[in-house]
Amino acid sequence: DRETRAAAGDAVGAEPAEGVHPAVPSLRPLARLPPAHAPRRPRQWRRRLLLRLLRLRLPRLQARDIHGRGDAVQRKREPVDSYQCTGVISSSVVDRCPHRSEIQSVVLAEGEGDSCLILGTVDSYGHLIVSRLDTVAEDIDRASYSVPPHDSGVGEGSWAGLCFSPTHHSTVAVARELCKSIDIYDQDIHIRSLRTLWYPSSVRFPQCFPQGSECSSILAITEGPQLSIWDFRMHNNGGCVQRVSGPTGGILYSVCTSPSGLIAVGGTDRAVTIYDPRRWSALSRWVGCSKYEITGLSFSSVDQSFIYVQGVDYEITCGRWRESERAFSFRGDSNWLGFSKCANTDVVAGW
Repeated sequence: DRETRAAAGDAVGAEPAEGVHPAVPSLRPLARLPPAHAPRRPRQWRRRLLLRLLRLRLPRLQARDIHGRGDAVQRKREPVDSYQCTGVISSSVVDRCPHRSEIQSVVLAEGEGDSCLILGTVDSYGHLIVSRLDTVAEDIDRASYSVPPHDSGVGEGSWAGLCFSPTHHSTVAVARELCKSIDIYDQDIHIRSLRTLWYPSSVRFPQCFPQGSECSSILAITEGPQLSIWDFRMHNNGGCVQRVSGPTGGILYSVCTSPSGLIAVGGTDRAVTIYDPRRWSALSRWVGCSKYEITGLSFSSVDQSFIYVQGVDYEITCGRWRESERAFSFRGDSNWLGFSKCANTDVVAGW
């Protein structure tokens, strides 16, 4: 009522009126606050403007290519657009990939002959399907075979990866994260299973191994904070021949090898470490080569002193790993999910 409002609006220190609670504050006209879900039009306008400016700026980026002339590597700058309208020369559908769960890895390797390719896919339960593709004939499917997981797919699905042997294309390794296992197959015949200590995150057949072992039986695996080397022909220590500790408290996500036998690893520490298998010592460590966690690595085919680094952001960097010097980089419009480089040339594809 009016008397209560008048008593509550008295000066500070005055005795409260009879029947009025002393904790009642002075009632003043309050500004009407917008609800929490109300949109803020100026900030939304600035956000849209920023996105438009970024889109206008992206086509002005410059890319540089590596061209090998003898033993030297030269850089050439050419202004190119980040987005180019390209046409598909030819496309084919592989009908023989009846995966029952999500496909986790896709690998395309060269087969026997110039017109033969090998396509391998593996799903979250370790189901492997390998297809031999004919790029010249109308029927692209030449032959395919399917390999169910060794444990019949028991357990929870997780990340799975695969890689083909560079010398024996019928040999393939399948890594399963939650199972902590690496299964080796010769076509559809299971050869052996390797048990890792940590969750595997990447697996590669080295192109060359300088310690006298045949590279077709050697595997380089990143598991947790360690790089492990395996020889599935040996039975001592479960087939593990070497373990190298990586960053303290970090996790390794990617491994790659060079034609001379060098091994590079990278992960959450945002650094690339190069190891020499003859002494298992770090030749070089390129710190800060990526802004975020490293998920992909590949040595240059033109000059092995250059390495391509892919992080979880939208940039692929190439630089000299000995000098820790960045040469150039490629940028996309969104974060990279993965990238791949051709085996014999510096052609890089990202998605």
